[in-house]
Amino acid sequence: MYVRNAWYVAGWASEFDDNLKRVTVLEEHLVMYRIDAHTVIALEDRCPHRLMPLSKGKRIGNDIQCGYHGMTFNCEGACVRVPGQENIPASAFVHAYPVKQKNDIVFIWMGDHEQMNEDLIFDMPEFNSENWHVHQGDALHLKANYLNVAENLVDPAHVSFVHPTTLGNAASENVPVHVDTQGEVLVAWRWIRNAEPVGFFQKFGNFNGHVDRWHYYYLHLPSIAVIDFGSAAVELNLKEEERDHGVRIFALHFLTPVNQHYTIDRWMHIRNTALNDESASEQMDAMFRVAFAEDKAILEAIEEQEKLPQKRKPIRLAIDKGPTVYRRRIRDMADQENTDVADEPVRSSFIYHE
Repeated sequence: MYVRNAWYVAGWASEFDDNLKRVTVLEEHLVMYRIDAHTVIALEDRCPHRLMPLSKGKRIGNDIQCGYHGMTFNCEGACVRVPGQENIPASAFVHAYPVKQKNDIVFIWMGDHEQMNEDLIFDMPEFNSENWHVHQGDALHLKANYLNVAENLVDPAHVSFVHPTTLGNAASENVPVHVDTQGEVLVAWRWIRNAEPVGFFQKFGNFNGHVDRWHYYYLHLPSIAVIDFGSAAVELNLKEEERDHGVRIFALHFLTPVNQHYTIDRWMHIRNTALNDESASEQMDAMFRVAFAEDKAILEAIEEQEKLPQKRKPIRLAIDKGPTVYRRRIRDMADQENTDVADEPVRSSFIYHE
């Protein structure tokens, strides 16, 4: 159940250089390589002759030469040389995929080229603000379906139980979660007022007493999540729109579905504290790694259970509103892409009473 007409993250900009690199997105193997500081090429990683992966060939300038019989393809996927013959068959090409680099992130469009829209590439104003520090983290490899991973990223309720020493604690266990599924972006959030700071902000907030803290989970379909979390001294009594006055961090998750049982979660953060302090970035990375390893253990355990025969229907709780709507929207988007709707019939023999 994949949505193809969307921008997915193929990798951080730093992951691509002159070398040919195999990348798999939505079960499609791609060969990707950089031709300049701002441009990365993505082609189908399969020669149309004997299906040899082009990533095992070599570059000839900006072209790729197949390592089996030397057929050569340009950046648009067109064959420009067949050794031993002058004519080039019309079917001698590989598919080329639109790629855009933005904010040091490489995005790839996996769907219909005619529906490609660069305005849909994910962005935030904080990427280019001097009041915020942008830091790329790791690529977390998960043996789990991307739908389960995405659901976890619109679910504040799990934080108290899965991340008790880093991102949550017992104070939030029974605090109501608000969910808004009306817009294009699904949102779940809650505030925990007058509580002890969680481990993350004990280390980075320099708070002497209790705090008001928040979690806002934004899920951009099909597979990008932004978690806005932070804390402020209770005395400030911050309102929702005043979160910038506290210690505020955005944790961004770019999910790349590799196949049904394998997802890559590239995570990063943007913060309004410890600006230009790389030691703080390293310390935050260390705490994020602990928290995300906890998520990984949960999600991979669920994946193993889902592979087994199910004896009964799963239970959905009140906290599952966001994930339930997410699954339904993904299913509807995928169904729409895979269905051609015919024009209105002429002299139809069907009469509808509505």
